[in-house]
This record gives sequence, structure tokens and C-alpha cells, in this order.
Amino acid sequence: MADHEHRGHRGRLLMGAAWGALLLGLWLWGREVTAVRLNVSAPVSGDVAAVGRPQRVHLPTAVRPLGDALPQRLDIPGLGVRAPVVARGLGPTGAIDPPPFDRPGVVGWYADGARPGAAGAALMVGHAGTGTGPAVFRRLGTLKPGAPVRVLRDDGTVAEFTVEDVHVVDRDRFDARQAYGAHRSGRAELRLITCGGPVDRTTRGCTANVIVSAYLTGTGL
Repeated sequence: MADHEHRGHRGRLLMGAAWGALLLGLWLWGREVTAVRLNVSAPVSGDVAAVGRPQRVHLPTAVRPLGDALPQRLDIPGLGVRAPVVARGLGPTGAIDPPPFDRPGVVGWYADGARPGAAGAALMVGHAGTGTGPAVFRRLGTLKPGAPVRVLRDDGTVAEFTVEDVHVVDRDRFDARQAYGAHRSGRAELRLITCGGPVDRTTRGCTANVIVSAYLTGTGL
């Protein structure tokens, strides 16, 4: 019994350490790694001050999370996005490794986290721009609460999300736990994240991040 409790305590410690390392990596990623290359800016279109402002929009009730299945494609009808999804891990700095710059139309999903449609907050990242032009999330900051987002999964189901809020987070005020943690326990949530604001020419990093939060409101086949 004592040995069993010791192993359980050790497992909890390891899990806590892994979560702490991920949050540190996400914080660093929010400050630096989502940057587009030097001389390429990724401004948020529209009224930046209005992004995340409470809207008089009726939001639907959340539905029960789905089982685990791998994401294959991300659709954002309001932006004309139909993007393939590739699994990504952590890079050398402990931050989420975004898709390569030579694949501007691809969205990266953090494969060691929640699967889109399952319980928890699934993380998807994409570039706003690259060294050669705009990329898949170039207009992400124009989404509004109530907008639909769909993830096609490898079991044939479609996880249908509704945007809950959109925030532009300054890198000096970035809080990884608040930005990427689940808003409500037991829900299936989705985060879409990209670079926002002009590029810092000193660090070549983002001056801000656009973070779209959505939650599961339906399923399709």
C-alpha cells in the first residue's frame, strides 16, 4: 500500500512538472515563437480595441464532449479557411512548434494536449504571415463571438464549435494558464492562436497574440 501511494505521489509530481514546463513553453511561445519573419507585419484587421469586447450575441449551450479522434481539417466559414491540420510537439525551447513557414496554409495542433472535440482545451496555432506573404490565420482577429468553427476528425465526425471570445494579448501581459487553460471544467474547448501586431525588430517576436476561444456546440457527420 505504501509503495502504491509512493508511486501515485511520484506520478502526480511528474504530471505537475510536465504541466509547468508546458505552461512555461506556451508563455515563451506567446512572447516570441509565433513571430513572423523580420519585415513582415501581421496586424489585426478592424477595431483592435473592440476585439473581445462583450457582444450582444446569443451563444448556444455547450454540448457533451466527444470521444478522442485526430483532427484532419479546420474550417472557419466566415474567413474562407479550409486548412489541413498537422500534429505538432514542443520545440527546443519548450514552446509549441508552429507549422513551417513554407507551409503557410497549414494549421498546427498541439498533439500532446486535448483533441479537438474531446474534453479540455485543444490548441491550434498558425501563422498570420510568412516571409513571402499572408498565411492561414491572417484574418483571425476579425472573428466575432458566435462565429462557427468546425474541425473534421479522422473518425468521420465534425466537431462544431462556436466562438466565445477573441482577445489580443500583449506579450508583456501574457498569462499562459489564463490564455490556454479551459474556461469551464468538463467542456470541449478550442483555442486558435496566431501572431498579432507588428513584429519587434529587435527580438523578431510578436508584440501581441490573437487568441480565439471557442467551445463545442454541436456535432456532424
